[in-house]
Amino acid sequence: MRLHEYETLDIFEQNRIPVPRRGIAGTTHEALQIAGEIGFPVMLKAQVLAGGRGLAGGVRVALTQDELEDVAEEMLSSDIKGLPVRKVLVCEKAAIEKELYLGITVDGYSGRPVIVVSTEGGMLIEETARNSPEKVASIHIDPSFGYYPYLARSLLRRLGLKEQLIASWSDIIGQLYNIARRYEALIAEINPLVVRPNGGLLAVDAVLEVDDSALSRIRFPLPDRIDRIENPLERRGREIGVTYVDLDGDIGLISSGAGLGMASMDIIGEKMKPANFLETGGGITADLLYKCMELIMMKPDLRAIFINVYGGINPIHEGAKGVVRYIHERNVRIPVVAKALGNRQEETWEIFRSAGVHVVTETATEKAIDKLYELVGRG
Repeated sequence: MRLHEYETLDIFEQNRIPVPRRGIAGTTHEALQIAGEIGFPVMLKAQVLAGGRGLAGGVRVALTQDELEDVAEEMLSSDIKGLPVRKVLVCEKAAIEKELYLGITVDGYSGRPVIVVSTEGGMLIEETARNSPEKVASIHIDPSFGYYPYLARSLLRRLGLKEQLIASWSDIIGQLYNIARRYEALIAEINPLVVRPNGGLLAVDAVLEVDDSALSRIRFPLPDRIDRIENPLERRGREIGVTYVDLDGDIGLISSGAGLGMASMDIIGEKMKPANFLETGGGITADLLYKCMELIMMKPDLRAIFINVYGGINPIHEGAKGVVRYIHERNVRIPVVAKALGNRQEETWEIFRSAGVHVVTETATEKAIDKLYELVGRG
């Protein structure tokens, strides 16, 4: 779960990381009030959970009250990468002498936290590492050994920095590492971390992404992750306990695993367009598959539904009962094709057939998609 920038800045401030004076606004009037307290010039930053918002017009400067009014009104009525802007962060425009980068993430190979620093902030760290590797340094932290301040100082000395900057920057590294550990973060990032003319440091941008699987263990307050899902279908998927991603096609998909679902999408995409990705995970029940059908059918202009399930730990025969109940109750008219293999597959096939579902008994998913294509036609 990724937090909004204003939420992350609050956490940073609570943990003694210097951040700009700021306020969050949902209206132009609120933005004007906050700017009046801070003083001009100010930055306006759209609060959407998407990267690259600056290039999409989501980060703007306002030098005067009139300019702020125009920018705030425009921003609050816009979309950034398909997401509506409901709030803007209004913060002081800091005087900047130099921009730095600081990030903590989890190394996928070693499974350990890695601290990454660079003397080139404000850019993608991947580009800096590729074009100027001498400006980037990193260190892995052994969780059994823990983090100690000398590790940060040793890391920063590799960049050839002055001792005064090393001392203040290493303090921020320690605080950010504590945040990443407490919140079990997949990434905690400040880009840029700016050096002010007086030598002080300021985190003018903040990213914090929490591992979803750790949410039940975190003892610190966090926003409701369902409330921040803008797409109503994806929000409904989270509510019923399935992974749902909305797409722009017209062939609905229900699968019992992520790999099976992605393979099905790829094969559907060769001739048609999937309307969604949906995987149930373990614990299939009749009620869950009923709700999955309900969710799939919320998509407008759907031409067909493809169900691809495997009966290992999943009782697919129970899931089939939920699908059939939905078809009968809602009088579903579009074609439904099912491939169901594994435990109690013959029973599952008969349940599906009782509702007019087109059952494909071959192992290859391509055979089922061929049947689906035959039913929906080439139009």
